[in-house]
Amino acid sequence: MKIGSIVQRQQPGRKVHGIAAALLPFEADGRIAVEAFQNHLRATHRAGLMNAVNMDTGYVNCLSDSERQDVLRWTREALGPGVSFVAGAYIEGQRGDVVDLYRKQIEVIVSFGGVPILFQTSRLHGKSSAEKAAAYEAVCRGCPHVLAFELGPMFAPNGEIFDEETFRRLMDIPEIMGIKHSSLDRLTELERLAIRDALRPDFRIYTGNDLGINMIEYGSDYLLGLATFAPEKFAERDRLWETGDPGYYALSDALQYLGNVAFRAPVPAYKHSAAAFLHLVGRIPSDLTHPKNPRRPAWEAEILRDCARRLGF
Repeated sequence: MKIGSIVQRQQPGRKVHGIAAALLPFEADGRIAVEAFQNHLRATHRAGLMNAVNMDTGYVNCLSDSERQDVLRWTREALGPGVSFVAGAYIEGQRGDVVDLYRKQIEVIVSFGGVPILFQTSRLHGKSSAEKAAAYEAVCRGCPHVLAFELGPMFAPNGEIFDEETFRRLMDIPEIMGIKHSSLDRLTELERLAIRDALRPDFRIYTGNDLGINMIEYGSDYLLGLATFAPEKFAERDRLWETGDPGYYALSDALQYLGNVAFRAPVPAYKHSAAAFLHLVGRIPSDLTHPKNPRRPAWEAEILRDCARRLGF
């Protein structure tokens, strides 16, 4: 894809649909900080972003089924009736038929009023495009709204970036309304957008590129772990883009600076960066993460302090 065609894709004035993948915070004694979690969900919703829970940012791979259901219950209690949210359907490491496992997860999510997003499973790695699409079609049949997921293996070993044929086949499934694309590769995402525009313009591409958050300029929406750091700043940035306000650029740059710091290698440790940042600005009670999650250095809060300053905290 040539630079000229990339520039021509820019869509100033477009209304962006933003989703923040919520961090699951912890108390200083290691218990889940339920009140802080619920307050953060409410603040994200008030800012104008949709919440996504039981995502990678919420340690979905570390939680038991009962803990994931607790998260769904806390989310519904926090947001109240009728407020939509996204929730991860995660089956990695579970025994049984893949389709049955996904459908059970979907049933629980829908019972709480959530929109399921299908985390990939390594059990479909190596399958043909037709086999993968057939599995997804069976999983989604009859569900009013499902999202799919492309998760780069730098985030989790069960993730994969689909080949183009598989992507096209997934777009043909009417229940799948969009896909979160987390390759961290702008050109691959731009190609996804071009295919979307040609074949199914209402299909949403949610960028998961925390290192390229300006993909919204080219037609992507977003579902980002980075957005949980400062949801009101993301919402403000989106409004500035929609209204053509030149202040968009400075705010976008400040948010990208935070993303570059937080999502440095090892990438999964970004959740400790998120906890450190939210603790620094007084929104959660500690910078603790799930005990299975890698941690950042002891000086993390100091570099994040500069990020917070640039954002006006």
